[in-house]
Amino acid sequence: MKSTPRKSRDNVVELGRAPKTPEVTIVIPVFNEQAIISSSLSDLVDKLSLEGFSYEIIVAENGSTDDTVRIAQEFAARHPQVRVFSVGEPNYGRALKQGILDARGEFVICDEIDLCDVEFYRAALAEMRDGGYEFVVGSKRVAGSNDRRPLYRRAATQILNGMLRVAVGFKGTDTHGLKAFRRQAMLDIVEACVVDRDMFASELVVRTHRADKRWTEIPIDLHEKRPPSVHLFKRVPNVLRNIVRLTGIIRFGHDPLPKKPR
Repeated sequence: MKSTPRKSRDNVVELGRAPKTPEVTIVIPVFNEQAIISSSLSDLVDKLSLEGFSYEIIVAENGSTDDTVRIAQEFAARHPQVRVFSVGEPNYGRALKQGILDARGEFVICDEIDLCDVEFYRAALAEMRDGGYEFVVGSKRVAGSNDRRPLYRRAATQILNGMLRVAVGFKGTDTHGLKAFRRQAMLDIVEACVVDRDMFASELVVRTHRADKRWTEIPIDLHEKRPPSVHLFKRVPNVLRNIVRLTGIIRFGHDPLPKKPR
């Protein structure tokens, strides 16, 4: 029987509902991913069927102009462990944050549709269950990682990390890698984050470090299935603007730039 769409908060259209409370919630923001979303979700569901934990997948769509929403909803109608919602604008950070807040699992994993790295899931869950960590980052820069992106994108990651170290005291090697965390331990930090779009992930990691949560980084083997849906150079002005915002918020307790109207 097909699931029927329902309205959730903030006028978000949501489809699908897992049949029971899962142990793990996987949040995947998507934007214009019609070429790979069905195959990626199908492959992920197949792999997760071999794992020893219950799960739900939240597809957090943000402003797609192609058939991403339709394809995702059709997939969710066939798989009750998959939920889909849309925030109605191209805003990765807003979609990711709402997906985390809507998650029901004890553990939350933030993934990307072109990665769906189940090996990271296993390693991160082990760190939280056995190592007692509350927050785990799959880093592209930590020792042992294999970052197979183009050189200019690897350089951009290094530059961003350097700026964040100077501006807000970032302590790690990567803010935009895959993430996993204990939901209850991190919920207050997620709710406190105010910067959205590309820099939500950075604010989440920086606030985690400053809150003295038990965090660690683990290496990942990064091989993307397709080029980024938004070109790096188009993202630069917004990233720089949000670094200024993040610096003011973290260092001085106020936002130095007015928010752009939606």
